[in-house]
Amino acid sequence: MLNYLWAGMILTGIIYAAVTGRIPDITNAAIDSSREAVTLCITMMGVISLWSGLMEIASRAGVIEIISGKLRPVLKFLYPELPPGHPAQKSIAANMIANFLGLGWAATPAGLKAMEELRELEDDRRAGRAAGPVRKKGIAGNEMCTFLIINISSLQLIPINVIAYRSQYGSPDPAAIVGAGILATAVSTGTAVIFCRIMDRRRRM
Repeated sequence: MLNYLWAGMILTGIIYAAVTGRIPDITNAAIDSSREAVTLCITMMGVISLWSGLMEIASRAGVIEIISGKLRPVLKFLYPELPPGHPAQKSIAANMIANFLGLGWAATPAGLKAMEELRELEDDRRAGRAAGPVRKKGIAGNEMCTFLIINISSLQLIPINVIAYRSQYGSPDPAAIVGAGILATAVSTGTAVIFCRIMDRRRRM
């Protein structure tokens, strides 16, 4: 659907430019946008590489494991049916930490691994190797849905990516977005948690 949407927007712009005699503007805009895209990618690559490297160091040093232990009450509240000590807990915690720091790109690998481990949990439940509700193959489990919603809402304490964007485009105070970002993501995450709890309660009724 998005492919058709973007194709339609591009085609509409080209047709409008042709009708109004502004084809050179389209060409200049394409060249300028390409240049900005490359510059932005280089900037973001440096930021993401730095923080992803720090996350990897923290993981190998056992810091992620320690933080996972501290987050265990939170994970237990969000995922009450997730077996204690399940490998998905560490991946979920790593994803949450990366999102706290506003590193959406760095959070993606941990998020994918968490979803893979949660899928394996569903397979174990269907095979009778793990406790919990059994669902048909191809239907996402409660933990998978909760994780996806929490990941999308993404509480951010330091929106590194947004700060980098603002710095790249000449903002006089790139970090001014921090307060608004915390408020907005706190509201979205709180709403997500309430929604998950309501849906979980309705499922059990």
